Amino acid sequence: MEKAFSKNLINIEPYVAGEQPRSADIIKLNANENPYPPSPEVHKAIAAFNADGLRLYPPMDAAPLRQAAADFYGLDRSCVFAGNGSDDVLAAAFRAFFNSDKPILYPDITYSFYPVWCELLKIPFRTIPVDEGFNVNVEDYYTDNGGVVLPNPNAPTTIGLGRDRIEELIKHNRESVVIIDEAYADFSGVSCVPLIKKYDNLVVTQTFSKSRALAGMRVAIALADPYLISYLDAVKDSYNSYPMDAVSICAGTAAMRDREYFEATCGKIVATRQRVTKRLRELGFILPDSSANFLFATHPDHTAREIFSYLRENGIYVRYFSKPRIDNHLRITVGTDEQMDKLLELLEKLINK
Repeated sequence: MEKAFSKNLINIEPYVAGEQPRSADIIKLNANENPYPPSPEVHKAIAAFNADGLRLYPPMDAAPLRQAAADFYGLDRSCVFAGNGSDDVLAAAFRAFFNSDKPILYPDITYSFYPVWCELLKIPFRTIPVDEGFNVNVEDYYTDNGGVVLPNPNAPTTIGLGRDRIEELIKHNRESVVIIDEAYADFSGVSCVPLIKKYDNLVVTQTFSKSRALAGMRVAIALADPYLISYLDAVKDSYNSYPMDAVSICAGTAAMRDREYFEATCGKIVATRQRVTKRLRELGFILPDSSANFLFATHPDHTAREIFSYLRENGIYVRYFSKPRIDNHLRITVGTDEQMDKLLELLEKLINK
């Protein structure tokens, strides 16, 4: 029975994350997590952390982390914002930059949190269809708008655009803020961070959950002209002056400063991705060349739901989306070589039986 106050409650369809297995024996390839541990420097930093300091509030501006990110990219610290995971950073960006009556634009197949934020914040939006090959055509965004949000590479399709194409998108949208969500860019070799010094309407967001293996710490950054960063800080301070805890700041700073481990880990994932892509195609799967740490695959003779259920029954979780246009595709996180070999072994049995 509907309660009397129900009319005052929010009406929204929440974001649905990948299933969390209850058994440690499950091979979890459904959340795009890094299969390797964080940098040894992170382990050292956490081990050396003085818990007595937790009685104090952390730095409001996460200054050590911002400085580490600025040093990594050769930027001034004023060009860096830090937050409690990319969802927190992106939510702050939506609040700060999308206050027009005009709709913001983003692809119709993309990260499904974007419409959640638009509904929560009452932001008008319009989705731009990707083509039949799931490619984003930047020319479709050359229209009047209140802002643009584009993951590069896109999720769940794995397809990325070159920096030259992103620059064309920015050039044609100088009167609005363009957010490039680079959650998976470290696996593509393409980042738009160098464009920040050239375009004051560009915001690049990055998460430490994927390439720096800190999904459990919730760390992310935004990189932009100091003018835009000041608005992100203002939004942050208006609802949560201390979004990042002291341990996360410590761990994120250590991860950002260990460039060698970061590059080596990304390199291993990319090598595994290429090997598995080749073998899946040999098994008849159809999938684009991935620029991310996951694959987006379909098979002409077996439905995605069938394969999803078969793998789940055999202890491997992948991601299935029951959504138009992509309901016959699976998103498969790139795990360790051992994990991916078990995946391939099961798929070979299914395809060849």
